[in-house]
Amino acid sequence: MFGLVYLAIGIAGFAVTGFDDFAEATQEELLVFALNPLHNIIHIMIGATWLIASRDRVAALRVTLAIGIVYSLVTVLGFFELLRILSISRLGEPDNFLHLATAGLSLYVATSEDATGAPATGR
Repeated sequence: MFGLVYLAIGIAGFAVTGFDDFAEATQEELLVFALNPLHNIIHIMIGATWLIASRDRVAALRVTLAIGIVYSLVTVLGFFELLRILSISRLGEPDNFLHLATAGLSLYVATSEDATGAPATGR
């Protein structure tokens, strides 16, 4: 499900941004989220990775955990504006909260079940 959402958002993003100003800070937004073509490609890659991994339960959980960890790091960097300082991204506050939600949901899903589908017992 997450994979389809990210893939759709990445594709819809190109309808807003086109292909100009590839990694530049733009005024382009999808709803309230800042976009540029590089951001769209990242969404498409994440969506495709999730979809490919969904064929195998263990792979899906590992990919979801990895994405959760990466998004946790992106969230921390975003809230401390380190991504802006490093000129990696010029995303705004709404993006930070979306990254936080993605990280939280991904980490929850990846750690709430074991590879057989049984609820994790914490033992």
